[in-house]
Amino acid sequence: MLKFLSKVRVECNPLDPRKTACMELLAQCNARKAKESNPACQVEMHRRTDDCPPQVVVTYLNGVEEAIDATSTPAQAIRQRILDRGQLLETEQMFREAGESWPVVIPEVELHQSFPGIKVAGIFNFIFSMACSIVSHIP
Repeated sequence: MLKFLSKVRVECNPLDPRKTACMELLAQCNARKAKESNPACQVEMHRRTDDCPPQVVVTYLNGVEEAIDATSTPAQAIRQRILDRGQLLETEQMFREAGESWPVVIPEVELHQSFPGIKVAGIFNFIFSMACSIVSHIP
């Protein structure tokens, strides 16, 4: 998860009962495996004393900062959101390095073309016949 980020800032009041997702995400960020994926990523904890809702502020490697409300969002959903956005950034970088434009624009004409499909029945018959021959050799 950290490999897509340059900074993670967790903000919550330690006495707030809504802090669960923040604490869980902080623990995930401080795990050995996560730290090894990106040692340069800064993980910060800001303890608040006011009644502001818990939040996680992440900064992606491209500099985009995103604040995520951790009151109603579970830690796993926050983690998945970071991974999904990171995959998108990785794909964008791959296209740009290859000299392709981003975002990829599919011409309207191609969107309405029919797809001939693939003959799947032949593959299934082959796999079924192989499985039958293996089973027949089992004592």
